[in-house]
Amino acid sequence: MTERLTGHTLLISLIAKPIRHSMSPTMHNEAFAKLGLDYAYLAFEVDNSTLKEAVEGIRALGIRGSNVSMPNKQAIIPYLDEISPEAELIGAVNTVTNKDGKGHLVGYNTDGIGAMAALTDEGVSVKDQIITMTGAGGAGTAIAIQAAFDGAKEVRIFNVNDDVFENAAETVKKINAHTDCTATLTDLADQAAFKTSIKESSIYIDATGVGMKPLEDVSLINDPEMIRSDLVVFDVVYAPRETKLLRFAKEHGAKKAINGLGMMLYQGAAAFKCFTDEEMPVTYIKELLFDE
Repeated sequence: MTERLTGHTLLISLIAKPIRHSMSPTMHNEAFAKLGLDYAYLAFEVDNSTLKEAVEGIRALGIRGSNVSMPNKQAIIPYLDEISPEAELIGAVNTVTNKDGKGHLVGYNTDGIGAMAALTDEGVSVKDQIITMTGAGGAGTAIAIQAAFDGAKEVRIFNVNDDVFENAAETVKKINAHTDCTATLTDLADQAAFKTSIKESSIYIDATGVGMKPLEDVSLINDPEMIRSDLVVFDVVYAPRETKLLRFAKEHGAKKAINGLGMMLYQGAAAFKCFTDEEMPVTYIKELLFDE
């Protein structure tokens, strides 16, 4: 990597916390190398307490773009100059471009696109399906809205009654107002409703951080009766590659238990296009990441 760096190298950043587990730096830097692009991608541990200063740093240093992950996807919006229509609808940003390096910061959201592409890769279509989801943060919101736009029949969101519950209620309103999909929100404390919803769904998506450190020994599903062979289980976490949820699903007969690596790949490919105006060599990167 250092052999490629020059005085003209352009920097792309990733700001989140925790972030050292991320495969995004490997993915983007390998794509830059493959295409011979003079860019470098680095990860920085940034949470809401230092987010404002980090965004000011992007402007001041002429950093050409940044990916944004938990817990900053919603908090970053007030610090940007402009956000795309899909990011505005979702209410969260995972990609920022610095137009011409001159300090005009534009936010985008590629999470939903990435999630749908990952499911398609596994032969799964959301069209006309009932989907149960847990998680209503930035990624969960993007996935729910994209699934609705892609033709899902119902999106049933379950979330603990915390600080993002109100955001989930807004997401439900947006889906019901702007799509033909029916969206609902239920407190995850209602386990009877959660179990019934899983039973009636063909796809379950966990868009929480449960399953990654420090919650690697936790799963939101622990009842074997909730798992069926035809239930698609999709966990957006990819580190570890097999969360407790995915392991549990496989042990109890689920034929499709999908981690978040594909979502990470395809949302990254969309972000790569925003940063460089070039197509990521997805086949090459996919083989590199999946075969590792």
